[in-house]
Amino acid sequence: MTFAREVADKVVFMDKGVIVEMGEPNEMINNPQHERTKEFLARVSR
Repeated sequence: MTFAREVADKVVFMDKGVIVEMGEPNEMINNPQHERTKEFLARVSR
C-alpha cells in the first residue's frame, strides 16, 4: 500500500473483473467506501 500511495495518482480495486472502487490512493486506502474494499485492506494490512 505504501508503494501505491507514493507512485499512483489513482488506484482501482476490482473483484471478479468488476471495478468495486477507485479514487486517489490516500482517500481510498484510508477511507474505503465499499465493504469489499475494507475487507481486502484489512487482510493486506496485517
